[in-house]
Amino acid sequence: MLLWKLPAAALAAAVRTGEVSAREVVDAHLDRIAEVNPQVNAVTQLLADRSCAAADGIDRRRAAGETLGPLAGVPFTVKESTPIEGVPTTFGLRRFSALTARADAVPVARLRAAGAIPIGHSNLPTLILSGMHTRSELYGDTRNPWDATRTPGGSSGGDGAAVATGLAPLGLGNDSGGSVRVPASFCGVAALKPTTGRFPADQRVLGPEDPGLASQLLVVDGPLARTVGDLRLAYETLAGPDPRDPRAVPVPLYGPAPERPVRVALVADPGGHGVHPTVRAALDRAAEALRDAGHEVHELADLPRFDETTEYYHSFPVTEFAPSWPAVRELLGEAATRYIDFTMRRTPPMDAAGLMRMASATAGIRREWAALMQDYPLVLGPVFTEPPVEPGLESSSQEGRDRVAEAMRLCCATTLLGLPAVAVPTGLAEDGLPVGVQLVGSAFREDLCLAAAQSVEDRLGTFTPVDPR
Repeated sequence: MLLWKLPAAALAAAVRTGEVSAREVVDAHLDRIAEVNPQVNAVTQLLADRSCAAADGIDRRRAAGETLGPLAGVPFTVKESTPIEGVPTTFGLRRFSALTARADAVPVARLRAAGAIPIGHSNLPTLILSGMHTRSELYGDTRNPWDATRTPGGSSGGDGAAVATGLAPLGLGNDSGGSVRVPASFCGVAALKPTTGRFPADQRVLGPEDPGLASQLLVVDGPLARTVGDLRLAYETLAGPDPRDPRAVPVPLYGPAPERPVRVALVADPGGHGVHPTVRAALDRAAEALRDAGHEVHELADLPRFDETTEYYHSFPVTEFAPSWPAVRELLGEAATRYIDFTMRRTPPMDAAGLMRMASATAGIRREWAALMQDYPLVLGPVFTEPPVEPGLESSSQEGRDRVAEAMRLCCATTLLGLPAVAVPTGLAEDGLPVGVQLVGSAFREDLCLAAAQSVEDRLGTFTPVDPR
């Protein structure tokens, strides 16, 4: 039995019953990392000794008759921007290579308390700012395991590639506009972007000050996994309030059970800017799977005030970031600098009046989306409206940057509105690359997203872990 092929739920069950030891699980994944990571470059700082010691502790607890957690012995990767106690939080930057974390980030601590074991940090674009492709100054490029000429996505691309190749069954990334959903789609795995306020996190990573409002509202932690069931386990572990994050609220994990399968709005081309036939076919497959599960699926032409929503999404963080850009520019390489310049050229900062208009308009947009979701509690749409693109397209030219931003537009809109979404794979396209879709729910209805994604997975299957090509 190849332990690195098993999902997190199966591994944890085997450890709890004593069928395998936690140490055997960790050793199997360390061997897989040694074999595969040189090809994909997903894991950056490997925590071999620490993960073995943690596994031995779990095995001692089981031998002593203690009750083990729901993720007992499950290895997971952690994005380089998320602190692990005693390990540098580098953000992929040489200048931060000695920035050792004093404590686990809240989501790391919660996964560890459930018995999961951080096995290593994972790669990301430098400072998370340098584009969608996972390339960092400190660690280089992460490669898509299906095709090295395509990007694995980002900014949680290290976790996407790691989970897809069996380096770990779970990855802990974060999402501020598609950063777990895009790598999940490009690498053939699943991911959850939770409602803003569902998962707690202390965002004071680079100093004692809290980040700006855009960072507070747009960035959420999110898990990646090979199965929707494993996403559900991570969801149940990560959710709930914490005094370190007053934004996190005590909303029940599961809302009222629907009396019948919920209605789904299929929006294949949000904004009407075009969708690749491969992605359209994936959406049709997912829609048919949902119909087979009993859902009513109705195609809608668009979503409320969609282009306005994405415009505000791009303007908000640029406005917050612009004053610090001259200082940040000194930290970044040429490609990252080009990407930011392209972004700010396309979306200049707003003035104070513009920010006030955005705040007012966003409330109205949320109201219109909420009204739509009274009739259609789930929206089925693309993660990225194209197949995986070449690495660094977004930093190659203004046209490349705009093309990438447009392709991930539904991710951007749902981020601004703080809505939950689950990315789920639908199979392999004719070119052999994975393709996926996302299911978006109303606020704090992750349960509906996960249930519908499970219906898609049950009918279309999973197809990772994969050996790199």
